[in-house]
Amino acid sequence: MTDNKAEIEAIRPFGLARSTVQGEPLTKEEIQKYNDFFKASLYLSLGMIYLRENPLLREPLKAEHIKARQLGHFGSAPGQIFTYMHFNRLIKKYDLDALFISGPGHGAPAVLSQAYLEGTYSEVYPEKTEDPEGMQVFFKQFSFPGGIGSHATPETPGSIHEGGELGYSVSHAFGTVFDHPNLISLTMVGDGEAETGPLATAWHSTKFLNPICDGAVLPVLHLNGYKINNPTLLARITHKELEQLFLGYGWQPYFVEGDDIDTMHQAMAATLEHCVQEIKKFQKQARDSGVPFRPRWPMIVLRTPKGWTAPRQINGHYLEGFWRSHQVPITDAKTNPASLKTLEEWMRSYEPDRIFGKEGRISAELKELCPTGLSRMSANPVANGGQLTKPLKMPDFRDYAIKVDKAGAVNEGAMQNFAKFLRDIVKNNPTNFRIWGPDETESNKLGAVYEAGKKAWLGEYFEEDADGGNLSPFGRVMEMLSEHTCEGWLEGYLLTGRHGFLNSYEPFIHVIDSMVNQHCKWLEKCLEVEWRAKVPSLNILLTAVVWRQDHNGFTHQDPGFLDVVANKSPEVVRIYLPPDGNCLLSVMDHCFRSSNYVNVIVADKQNHLQFLTMEQAVEHCTKGIGIWPQFSTDAGVEPDLVMASCGDVSTHESLAAIDLLLQHFPELKIRCVNVVDMFKLISHTDHPHGLTDAEWVALFTDNTPIIFNFHSYPWLVHRLTYKRPGTMNIHVRGKAPPLVPLLTWGSLIPIHH
Repeated sequence: MTDNKAEIEAIRPFGLARSTVQGEPLTKEEIQKYNDFFKASLYLSLGMIYLRENPLLREPLKAEHIKARQLGHFGSAPGQIFTYMHFNRLIKKYDLDALFISGPGHGAPAVLSQAYLEGTYSEVYPEKTEDPEGMQVFFKQFSFPGGIGSHATPETPGSIHEGGELGYSVSHAFGTVFDHPNLISLTMVGDGEAETGPLATAWHSTKFLNPICDGAVLPVLHLNGYKINNPTLLARITHKELEQLFLGYGWQPYFVEGDDIDTMHQAMAATLEHCVQEIKKFQKQARDSGVPFRPRWPMIVLRTPKGWTAPRQINGHYLEGFWRSHQVPITDAKTNPASLKTLEEWMRSYEPDRIFGKEGRISAELKELCPTGLSRMSANPVANGGQLTKPLKMPDFRDYAIKVDKAGAVNEGAMQNFAKFLRDIVKNNPTNFRIWGPDETESNKLGAVYEAGKKAWLGEYFEEDADGGNLSPFGRVMEMLSEHTCEGWLEGYLLTGRHGFLNSYEPFIHVIDSMVNQHCKWLEKCLEVEWRAKVPSLNILLTAVVWRQDHNGFTHQDPGFLDVVANKSPEVVRIYLPPDGNCLLSVMDHCFRSSNYVNVIVADKQNHLQFLTMEQAVEHCTKGIGIWPQFSTDAGVEPDLVMASCGDVSTHESLAAIDLLLQHFPELKIRCVNVVDMFKLISHTDHPHGLTDAEWVALFTDNTPIIFNFHSYPWLVHRLTYKRPGTMNIHVRGKAPPLVPLLTWGSLIPIHH
């Protein structure tokens, strides 16, 4: 806290523009056009929140014109609109390939208004025409069932990031520009969002950005000062401290601050242009010389009032520049005539009659401020990445088969063998496939990939790094000890049409539970949006599993990520637990070729007994579940016991148990069943991979005790099989919760002899 009044006033977002970059690139006529475009966008933003009828206020505003329930957020919209429309000028001037990523939560009014004014929205949704009738539909469907959300959801043209869960805008943005050398991702970072851990680590992404082969991220930290009900931290520290923070991160910050519209237009236009010129200068230097380097990439700190252009006060309370403008600024417009009048005066201050004219659309002169065709950020195909996706050039996974002459007689590392297959995928796809992980690729026995692509690194080098460091500015393995950042990079990369996968320790993957949840929801919603093309699947390979934590304690034991994934829509999630190395190859080949899924694969990295030849593995993985006759003694008759397993270590244990049982009871008829695809257990009515009941009974019977040895928590198997015939016969052995005692084997094995 400071007592210096000058420092306090310096961080208040009011008055004439104050900016690091000086210049007046706009004429008076251009400033007037930008003022009008700003007003049009702000009017649309308020219209989405409030109006169900009378979209252009061509009659006095009445209570019945107001939505029964007003939803949406206005607070961050002005700053986002301001940034977006000024960047459009540079897209036109420099023929830029650009994407807009909206980080603030509920930022949809800003980007939807731009998509509508650019014409993209009416092209994608023909009933939302640029006239009074179409505008009314546009307003009504905002935050309405069957319409479009108040986040930048998949229905929003130009969006890959909905901002619903804060903290991922910067990591997603960097994911979009890796291997997209001409792309600039203009990224609005909310100052509330900037308080999250994932966002704080994502600022370090510049240490992995190669100006030769990658594009650039231009972050705009939007300091509007408040979250829902509290000041934001970065808006309440001194100018010097804020500048030092970003200099310390390795960025060059440029400030644009104030609320005087005319001077702010000039300041923002000059600053954005300076940043674009800096980006192009750095890229030209690196590309002309062929020598990659890590510059201080530019970023902008935009300080404007929250709810900029709203009334400063209403009913004795602050609105503009205060947290009350965060969501619905005037909450009682439908029931309070005075508030309704205030709202009408506010909306009319944007001059809808003049700006939208008789036809109910902006003039051709204003429309010229927007780029055209695919140059529009709302129409950039990068934001519909499936349109740009090229299939991976895949080597034949069968060429990497582990030789298995006799089941259970070969002891080899499935992960080390898979690494050779992975190495050649990297080699065959040098510009559209990357590997991601939080410093665990070598530990996970995948080190062979470095023969084809080293670790991306634009930081400093020490002499000793040459001794096995595997660092390169052109690396294809992205490692940072932040699961959030790695996952965010990967999501941005996939959503813009490229391929990759994340490898991580099973116990630590819970760090990104919520990110995977969000991605699953995004994919699920995309399936309902007909113009969205499918994107490559998000593949997560988990190893260092619970059953082989030889040198780690209880803190490293949690296989519950599978429970998280199993809760998601069956349309978008898959879980595979290959029992040996050849099955791992078959499963990974399938996952890399798939699209619009989250595939979770669990496989141990230590050496294991190998059971199936490649031909057997392909057949087994194709079915997803099957009887292993080589370990069964029922010979096609009704078994006394079904021994089932899912997971490599679990399969070893189950086979060992079969061996022990047969030593003591050699006439026992045992059926060995192995599961690769977890969702085979669920009913076919609940999941497209599920077995029918007839298929279930053919494998498990409906009257035989089943001992199911499972990799994760037992309750997941019980949940998936609760509808099955004979479900009471299933006894699951897995990772029991600490307070649930495990029963002994003997208490469950039925003895009929």
